Amino acid sequence: MTAQEVNFDGLVGPTHNYGGLAFGNLASEQNVDVASSPKAAAKQGLRKMRAVRDLGVLQAVLPPQERPAVHVLRALGFRGRDDEVLCKARAQAPRLLVACSSASSMWAANAATVTPSADANDGRVHFTPANLRTNLHRAIETPQTARTLRAIFSDPRHFTHHDPLLGAEEIGDEGAANHTRLCGRHEEPGVHLFVFGSHGFEQDLSRPVFYPTRQTFEASQAVSHLHQLRPSRVVFARQHPSAIDSGVFHNDVIAVGNQNVLLLHEQAFVDQRAVEDELREKLGRTDLRWIEATRAQISVEEAVRSYLFNSQLLTLPTGKMALLVPVECSESTEAWAFLQELLEVEEVVDRIEVVDLRQSMKNGGGPACLRLRVVLSEDELGEVSDSVFLHDRVF
Repeated sequence: MTAQEVNFDGLVGPTHNYGGLAFGNLASEQNVDVASSPKAAAKQGLRKMRAVRDLGVLQAVLPPQERPAVHVLRALGFRGRDDEVLCKARAQAPRLLVACSSASSMWAANAATVTPSADANDGRVHFTPANLRTNLHRAIETPQTARTLRAIFSDPRHFTHHDPLLGAEEIGDEGAANHTRLCGRHEEPGVHLFVFGSHGFEQDLSRPVFYPTRQTFEASQAVSHLHQLRPSRVVFARQHPSAIDSGVFHNDVIAVGNQNVLLLHEQAFVDQRAVEDELREKLGRTDLRWIEATRAQISVEEAVRSYLFNSQLLTLPTGKMALLVPVECSESTEAWAFLQELLEVEEVVDRIEVVDLRQSMKNGGGPACLRLRVVLSEDELGEVSDSVFLHDRVF
């Protein structure tokens, strides 16, 4: 049975702001208190969704969460009517109010980790919402994310939902932003690349110096067990500490994969050659296209600034691939030269689409950050309500 990838994008909510809440996310830190435009952000996100749909790729939407999160403020001791709670929080704990007003659920790559039915032993699609324990403004998303996923993918014959991992430091989980599935075709069994920043139970001197790690090995391992993945189809790779200190807070800031193609920077992983060798071994007959940008081609710092590797790599109905890149890539000499090489030399992608997501980019979120990828068979797709998909009438 054939399968196809559906992109579920987060929709920007009306409280979109630049609160500087994400330590280690350079764009978030540098744009703190800059004036935002929720309306412009929503329109940019919708235009990007339409671009994906117009390429012939199924596009769906995850609704924004209720913000400000008054229920969180109440749980932290603020009392009164909603307006009174907000006024008290603004006077007594303004940074807490900013966190409870964040529209960060728009970055759906952090919503969950998803395993297609072709890979799980029970033949069902598995979902584990990320606990996002590193930052309060993200951690408060998890309960609603779990409810939303259970509502959209409700048939237990096809879908299995796991509870988020406990929100402890040792098992910090940031979802699909640190997970890549590689395969031949979408319906074929794949190999899952889980990327982590540190071991939760080890004290080691190789951690980043300046910024925290968000994904632990223990969390990635737990998700692979919950999703019934065979060890022979799983690869664990550690983020390079220097990359994290350069602003690579998630793996999807420095690597992007789709089917048998993996685009990445040479400073993405610790012991990168060993990671490549293991992927090639476990993919078996599939011809892995490992395309690595060197420091001479583009520095890690420029990759972070342009969000080159946070581009969206998609399979078109023709079987060829397209790459949706943020407009910042077209303004970067290094990033644009690398993209032209993909087109003309590597012949990996058939077309490059430039999208304007500046409202999201100022908070450290590019095209890939805004979507959760879900591979579904024909039968599974038939169990998803048509109301979540984008149609012409939406625009």
